[in-house]
Amino acid sequence: MADNGLLAHQRQAMIAEMVRRSGAVRVAELVEQLGVSDMTVRRDLDALERSGVLKKVHGGAVSAAGTAIDEPGFEAKSALESAAKAAVAEAAATLVEPGSVVAVAAGTTAYAVAARLLHVPRLTVVTNSLPVAELIRSTGDEPLASAPTLLLTGGSPTPSAALVGPLADQAVRSLHVDLLILGAHGVCEKAGLTTPNLAEAQTNRALIASARRVAVVADHTKWGVVALSGFAALDEIDVFVTDTGLDPQARATLAETVGELLVAPVPPV
Repeated sequence: MADNGLLAHQRQAMIAEMVRRSGAVRVAELVEQLGVSDMTVRRDLDALERSGVLKKVHGGAVSAAGTAIDEPGFEAKSALESAAKAAVAEAAATLVEPGSVVAVAAGTTAYAVAARLLHVPRLTVVTNSLPVAELIRSTGDEPLASAPTLLLTGGSPTPSAALVGPLADQAVRSLHVDLLILGAHGVCEKAGLTTPNLAEAQTNRALIASARRVAVVADHTKWGVVALSGFAALDEIDVFVTDTGLDPQARATLAETVGELLVAPVPPV
């Protein structure tokens, strides 16, 4: 069978979304829907299993997640909704002003925002994210001369590469930032913003308290997901940035609750 032109990461993001929505996929269905060979599908499933997104079973795969305490790793989450995350990140990056102090929390969407801030003049970035810190510190093997000033909080790392705990909280509480870029494992009208990690929730609360404005970045798949620990209500959010995949009812709820709702268009695949 001829390849349909999709890149591997695009196919894998589509497969991950199918698994998220239905809980399982079959190889034969993926071959038909993606227009690629059986061997290509199996290679994609192998890659997603290594990332922790799914578990392979005979004839297909099932979701690797399932409870409010499941905490996928940074790499596993990076494979999900890449186009939507990119659109959200582009919109969120426009909120950052030259010469400001910006806190960037942990998470793959916040990381995508950070990647768009590397050449903002006179920027200071506070982060509890190891990947964000490494991104700002260097690109490849050469340091970025124009990179923002970096302040790393310290703390103990979580599976999602967030630095949390008393050391992180103490560092954050001593700071005052102009804008916080904040992700979430789940977003719900009643539960607000949630995460599976209790310590990360506490550090997120400290970050919120330190910020003059709070911008949440969350693609449409986060809506309706409730994890173990809540760390913010929707009415605490100054700007909520999401994508056009979010259904109209959820958009209406957010528009009535948060300070400002930005909905970023996602280019067709």
